Amino acid sequence: MVRASSTHMIVLVACVLLGGCVRGGQQATSNPTSAVVPTAPPAAPAAVPQPTLVASPLPAAAAIEPFPLQAGWWDTAVCYEVFVRSFYDSDGDGIGDLNGLIEKLDYINDGNPAAQQDLGANCIWLMPIMEAKSYHGYDTLDYYSVEQDYGSNDDFKRLIDEAHKRGIKVMIDLVLNHTSSDHPWFQEALRDPASPYREYFIWSPQDPGYRGPWGAVAWHKSPAAAEYFYGLFWDGMPDLNYRNPAVTAEAQKISSFWRNEMGADGFRLDAIKHLIEDGTKQEHTPETLAWLRGYRAFLDRAAPGTFTVGEIFDATPTILQPYYPDQLDSYFVFDLGGRIIAAAAQSNGRPFASAAQRVEDGIPFQRYAPFLTNHDQNRAMNFLGGDVSKAKIAATALLTLPGMPFVYYGEEIGMLGEKGSPPKVDEPLRTPMQWSAEAGGGFSGGQPWQALQPNYSEVNVAAQASDADSLLNLYRKLIHLHTTTPALAQGSLTRLESSENAVAAYLRQHGDQAVLVVLNFGKEQVDGATLDLEASALAPGAYELAPLLGDQPGAQLAVGMGGSVSGYTPLPELAPRTGYIFELRP
Repeated sequence: MVRASSTHMIVLVACVLLGGCVRGGQQATSNPTSAVVPTAPPAAPAAVPQPTLVASPLPAAAAIEPFPLQAGWWDTAVCYEVFVRSFYDSDGDGIGDLNGLIEKLDYINDGNPAAQQDLGANCIWLMPIMEAKSYHGYDTLDYYSVEQDYGSNDDFKRLIDEAHKRGIKVMIDLVLNHTSSDHPWFQEALRDPASPYREYFIWSPQDPGYRGPWGAVAWHKSPAAAEYFYGLFWDGMPDLNYRNPAVTAEAQKISSFWRNEMGADGFRLDAIKHLIEDGTKQEHTPETLAWLRGYRAFLDRAAPGTFTVGEIFDATPTILQPYYPDQLDSYFVFDLGGRIIAAAAQSNGRPFASAAQRVEDGIPFQRYAPFLTNHDQNRAMNFLGGDVSKAKIAATALLTLPGMPFVYYGEEIGMLGEKGSPPKVDEPLRTPMQWSAEAGGGFSGGQPWQALQPNYSEVNVAAQASDADSLLNLYRKLIHLHTTTPALAQGSLTRLESSENAVAAYLRQHGDQAVLVVLNFGKEQVDGATLDLEASALAPGAYELAPLLGDQPGAQLAVGMGGSVSGYTPLPELAPRTGYIFELRP
């Protein structure tokens, strides 16, 4: 962790917990969580030089009522985030590859739902797999070729075939906000002012003098001429100019290639709130929203059935509102992950339950994707102090929420990972998967590209696979439950008021099925906790509570007029840091 003043450190910790201030893939000098934000950024000059732009601002659209997505595989999906470089090395060079991922697909989903020896995830999201300058892949060199370290385009097509045989859909990271500074487009634009690629990027004859949203340098001196180019994250990632229709056409061509020729099922779109800046307004601009609207329309025409999820750091229901209804299908909700982790760490479920209800009420038709942490944040187990019981209750909360939950590889076994010091800030978050206690953690027969976490010989898949009480086996149960229980996969969420701060409870309903989730985040047993609900869609009457997670049936539930519940005690005792899932049966 980078040293900073106490005030800055508090800000950085809050950013990581709540999902703000960070983004994937940039070098340490541009990562907002690894650099102290200046207290007083330089003031802009009186006359700000105007950058070179082409085309008019994109028009705003008329108001459209929110609408649900068409029925599809995403309705019951749990998605597993994979960093290919760190998942499994098939050829002993120390770098994970696509063939290695293919070998390990049965771990994710073996295609046999009855056996439940796999995780049960029916979707994987691959962090960038296109040819790139850096190890992480977020500085693309070639949008049409698989990273050579990972294999070939044919290897990717084989991955698609093998994944589909097992019922796994494959989403890939699509990095459209910027390229690498070594990308041929940018190199030609640097050297030749008459090149058509010149207007693929954003230029200014002088430094406009303003910085990025977190205080980092955004305008960079050209190495080839007396001018500046715009690169929000760092000078190795120049931003593309989407005011130029030719750049939009390139983005559409890239998307069509990976969807229609390579077979990807969907895209995770990186850094979308920054797609089109308007001077010092560098996020959430009307032009960005209009571009995303046009992009969705393009996919509907050219590649129907493509699922899209957008990355918007700092995303809360309020911030996300302008991005619905006719843009991307879904968006990550960073705030909710922070709330889950805070509830587990602080033994207080009340703020989490309130936040879950706000997301349910604020985002239309559950078009959102919750998660605990991802590749840009310290791993959940670090926030939870290595406490497996806290990790278990956090997992239960995540996988009983609406939307499409995402699980970061290794989270299911409690892998550690904490940001390092420059220049290797994010590498410790993305260390090799811990398959076994053998040398190299079962990841590679050679020297792994990055050292494994020190505890890999104790924390690994092999050690947990046969332990019925392990974190891994809890994830297996929860993921299988989420994907096969309609109320958990698609049901509405209605919070119940709890008499105890440590206890969160909510009702999930879909069609004729209703499920009650009760979570004791506390470190102590809770006795006699009561639940109340003013109104719900439950029909009045008596319900038996059959356990879906846990062995003990709940007490009979009496539902009053208007679906009300008063003074209900589901169990006389709630074990510490334990979740319960009950199906309500009339």
